[in-house]
Amino acid sequence: MSHPVLTAVAWPYANGPRHIGHVSGFGVPSDVFSRFQRMSGNDVLMVSGTDEHGTPILVQADAEGVSPIELADRYNRVIVDDLQGLGLSYDLFTRTTTRNHYAVVQELFRTLHKNGYLVPKTTTGAISPSTGRTLPDRFVEGTCPICGDDGARGDQCDNCGNQLDPADLIDPRSKINGETPKFVETEHFFLDLPALADSLGDWLRTRDDWRPNVLRFTLNLIDDMRPRAMSRDIDWGIPIPIDDWADRGDKKLYVWFDAVIGYLSASIEWAMRTGQPDAWRKWWTDPQALSYYFMGKDNITFHAQIWPAELLGYDGEGAHGGAPGALGTLNLPTEVVSSEFLTMSGSKFSTSRGTVIYVRDFLAEYGPDALRYFISAAGPETQDTDFTWDEFVRRTNYELANEWGNLINRSVSMAHKNFGAIPRPGTLTEADAALLAQAEAAFDTVGTHLRGSHFRAASAEVMKVVTAANKYFSETEPWTMAKDEAQRERLGTVLHTALQVVSDANAMFTPFLPHSAQKVHELLGGTGVWAAQPQIHEVEDLVSPELPSGPVGAGVPAEGRTYPVIMGDYAAEKARWARTEVEVGVPLAKPTPLFTKLDPKLGETGPEWAPIQ
Repeated sequence: MSHPVLTAVAWPYANGPRHIGHVSGFGVPSDVFSRFQRMSGNDVLMVSGTDEHGTPILVQADAEGVSPIELADRYNRVIVDDLQGLGLSYDLFTRTTTRNHYAVVQELFRTLHKNGYLVPKTTTGAISPSTGRTLPDRFVEGTCPICGDDGARGDQCDNCGNQLDPADLIDPRSKINGETPKFVETEHFFLDLPALADSLGDWLRTRDDWRPNVLRFTLNLIDDMRPRAMSRDIDWGIPIPIDDWADRGDKKLYVWFDAVIGYLSASIEWAMRTGQPDAWRKWWTDPQALSYYFMGKDNITFHAQIWPAELLGYDGEGAHGGAPGALGTLNLPTEVVSSEFLTMSGSKFSTSRGTVIYVRDFLAEYGPDALRYFISAAGPETQDTDFTWDEFVRRTNYELANEWGNLINRSVSMAHKNFGAIPRPGTLTEADAALLAQAEAAFDTVGTHLRGSHFRAASAEVMKVVTAANKYFSETEPWTMAKDEAQRERLGTVLHTALQVVSDANAMFTPFLPHSAQKVHELLGGTGVWAAQPQIHEVEDLVSPELPSGPVGAGVPAEGRTYPVIMGDYAAEKARWARTEVEVGVPLAKPTPLFTKLDPKLGETGPEWAPIQ
């Protein structure tokens, strides 16, 4: 039975190009998952975009002498190019500075406010003494008053998992310039998390198939749920759509209130751009729909606590009751798929510290599939994982080139040389049948791993099939048979068996290696698009007719703006999650190597643009 499957991918922040640590958390895992789900016959909607509000954009724009929107425009295009080059198959990759996003966010705010889950409250805010600008919670660091960890932030302590306020911290300091913040009274709208705690807890306790680290962390938050500010003293962001607030230039919605709503607004925008304005409901209001949210572990709080709380409040499911808004009752996440950190020499990737490898540089040097394979086979799925050039060289040379590339090359080469086409098989031996059975059975094994977002195990299972096929090739010695005309039928059987397993493994590798999978499809005589690739389109801003009103307030984006989006036609691709029988007589051409072996010295030195320190 097929299902609508929403793949909601964390929104990269538009203050610089993305590095490989970023895409190891949100990018590659979500795309492997989405491509597998499409191949399995499910109706996938994969959405995201650039996150463009908040203080970090303001700080960087000031430093560069440009406006916040100019900075966001620049890096939005850089990120779009990076993600399209990596082959991430978004149905829509958009941005948060669209009129549509503003309107959807304001619709959710109004309904949460009407239902009693957003309430004004006077509180204490952190101000930078040197600039007078508000410091976001995450830009205030200090010692946790609960566990004593020195790396706590103003919103939470990652060490003990407790929610904090900046004023709670011992010896607080600004992450921007190290100065001690000034704390002043200010009024903000707070999300009444305590009123949603019972509903949130009841829902979380039904999520027994989540990754244990994600569920454990989130359930620990339930016991200390406090109201959380959802507005900020800032002039860059979405206006608060309430009388006497909307036209104020100094009060905007918290960036994390609006960013998570982007999954919904992007789905609505996609529906409009494909000429079916209400199609988004298939993934958001159908109880049979499944939704998977992909991000790094530093975003668990916002996706497993804040976003579900916003949805519950919008649906009227908390202690205050209420009724759903104009968009109807919205689905909660099926699973929050959080990855750990990809590190480099034991340190988290950090642009400021110089521990960074940019996606664009990596793609230019080594192409997309080598990076996709490394992240899938050796990435930070359930624990922090250190990226080393030595391990990248080993995975590329010994697994992609020596194992997979070699199997493709010698199978197609021998069939081309001896038959010119896919040969007809004769009677199968026990060895032939066993290898074919192993390859076909792997679809179920690998598929089970991919449905559970276990990408390392899935890629390893495919490689087991490849290793078995190489062993079969070596033991049957078709090159010896080729010298004996009396063994021609047997030679055809062995090569047909090998080519069938190449086809099977290629199908199973397609979610991981979509670019090379297309080439293997063609080497086997296939035509048309096997694995569809995303495309960049320039579009004009618009607002959904399903919303009761357009965006309002000071600083709403101007009408008629254009921007790039990533979209794609994936429905017509031929890739399917099942054996496709290779067709006897299909002509074969002489292959060229698909994977270039790397100089082993790279593992010792790194490339010039990212040398090993």
